[in-house]
Amino acid sequence: MVSFTTFLISSLAGTSVAAPTNAHLAKRSSSKKGISYNDATLVSLFTDGSWVCNWEMAVDGPLPGGVDYVPMMRGTGSESGWDAAVQKALASGSTHLLGFNEPDLSTQANLDAATAAALYKQYITPYAKKATLVTPAVTNGAAPMGLTWMEEFLRDCSGECGVSVMAFHYYADDNVSNFENYVNKAISTAANYGISEVWITEFQATGVSDDAQATFINSVVPWLDQKPAVGRYAYFYAADGYMTSGGALSEIGSAYNSAE
Repeated sequence: MVSFTTFLISSLAGTSVAAPTNAHLAKRSSSKKGISYNDATLVSLFTDGSWVCNWEMAVDGPLPGGVDYVPMMRGTGSESGWDAAVQKALASGSTHLLGFNEPDLSTQANLDAATAAALYKQYITPYAKKATLVTPAVTNGAAPMGLTWMEEFLRDCSGECGVSVMAFHYYADDNVSNFENYVNKAISTAANYGISEVWITEFQATGVSDDAQATFINSVVPWLDQKPAVGRYAYFYAADGYMTSGGALSEIGSAYNSAE
């Protein structure tokens, strides 16, 4: 997971498969709001959210109950453990599977669209009848990255990948209109390929103060919740210096947690 603008790279999470605990979030006002993390212990700081992901295929620690963990095949190199991890996740209640992380970016999955489509059909499509399948999550980079790469992937799928949801990331400044316009563009792109739901699995207002990020969050979260085509979203991300600070929610994390 990387900020397209600043190319932030978080530490890799482990791949042990642990079942969620029986703890529960205090409230979940938004069925769309999610928490992305590398340290599972930080997720319990949030009281609002219905799903979680960690860019990996296993939860890597105890999670609150009542949230949907979404496994991801981050890229190549972990194929041998994918099937066992997915079966474990599905048995524990997972309902969705995510494709590759930023395949259009050389420092992440780094896959051309045709290769990504072939790998997706091989490893993820077989679960189409057991889970809702989500496309790879692309950056908001200019062509040939971003939505251009996504369109090529969907064409290379030839209707055979079984995807029901299109995922993308957004990293830019705190201009709310630009964000909304890009989300609408992504929704239109998905619709052109018969996909009626999009996820923003990472987004962040970059290069601005914590106060400005909090204002941005409070502006866009209600808008996202009202957009029928937006199925899920997750601000970047549950980690110290981002949405947490010293074992508590930061100003940004508090804004995201309470925004509705």
